Amino acid sequence: MAKIPTPHIGAQQGEIAETVIMAGDPLRAKFMAENFLDSPVQFNNIRGMLGFTGYHDGKRVSVMGHGMGMASIGIYSYELFNFYDVKTIIRVGSAGSINMDLNVGDLCIAMGACTNSNYAMQYELAGTFAPIADFELLRAAANAADKLGYHYKVGNVMSSDTFYTENAHNDKWINMGVLAVEMEAAALYMNAARAGKRALTILTISDHILKGEATTAEERQTTFTHMMDVAFSLV
Repeated sequence: MAKIPTPHIGAQQGEIAETVIMAGDPLRAKFMAENFLDSPVQFNNIRGMLGFTGYHDGKRVSVMGHGMGMASIGIYSYELFNFYDVKTIIRVGSAGSINMDLNVGDLCIAMGACTNSNYAMQYELAGTFAPIADFELLRAAANAADKLGYHYKVGNVMSSDTFYTENAHNDKWINMGVLAVEMEAAALYMNAARAGKRALTILTISDHILKGEATTAEERQTTFTHMMDVAFSLV
């Protein structure tokens, strides 16, 4: 077992809360610290992957970036779950919709995460593992979105290892009822399952793959606050 600080997180014991809200873009983590936390204190800047701990409605919570892709979130979530005693990770991120009723700006709460990744091979399972969210977090997130009046769908997402791909086979995923494509949820859910911890992914639709609609990088960084409202309500 590695000792802390870990190779990727510079925090000391006790500097990270039991609940961490994570975003792929470290600047989105900084935005959450500045806009959702009282008295935030930075605990990480290794490789520019910003992390902060503060208080939201009197409850201690941390926010942190996790980078792009399953390899990246796999490292950070593993270290948080296994070395920093984190009990809950909630990912807030962006996704491309492949569902005609899930539009740009809507929320997608990932009940499960299909994947084209071989991430699960490390567990040497005699079959196919189905990565799923923690049910209590999932139910609470849906209830919070209802209360806030945000349009959302709950269901399966596709966690892809590739952003640029020769053939995404979106039609086949659509046929199986998958709602959106993103790049991290499956690894997060697998790490949580293996560590006996809790995880949830809440996504904002940043582009609609079927309709050809998209948002800007600045909009993705600073205006996707509905998913943050829902995530912080779970703390």
